[in-house]
Amino acid sequence: MTLRRFSRIAALLLIVGGSPALADDIRREAVQFARGASGSTIKSKVKGYDSVQYSLRVTAGQKMSVQLDCSNASLYFNITAPGASEALYNSSIDGNGATVTIPSSGKYLIDVYLMRNAARRGETANYTLTLYVE
Repeated sequence: MTLRRFSRIAALLLIVGGSPALADDIRREAVQFARGASGSTIKSKVKGYDSVQYSLRVTAGQKMSVQLDCSNASLYFNITAPGASEALYNSSIDGNGATVTIPSSGKYLIDVYLMRNAARRGETANYTLTLYVE
C-alpha cells in the first residue's frame, strides 16, 4: 500500500470514527444584556456530555466577570477569545469565578461543561452563571 493511499484511509477512518465532540450536543446561546444593564444571570442545566456555549460581544479594555455556581463539583467553564484555539481562562484549573481584562474586541465564548468523570455517569448539573462587563 502506498503512503498516499494509507493517508487517505487513515483520514477517512478519522472522519467516519468521528471525534467525541461531534456526537456531543452543544447548545449555543447569544447573551445580550437588558437595556442599561451591565450584567445578566442565567439559570440552566447540562447533562452528560452536553454543553452550553454562550457568546458575548465585548470591547478591548473592558473587564468581564464570570461566576459559575453549582452544587456539582465537576461543572466548569472556559472563556475563549475570538479566533483563539486555547482558552483564555479555564475554571477547572483556576476556579469557578473569573475577572479578565479583554485583550481584543469581539465575540467571546463561555463554554459550560461537565468533566468527563461526571459526563460518563450521565450526571445532570443545574447551575447559575453570572456575567458582568464593566
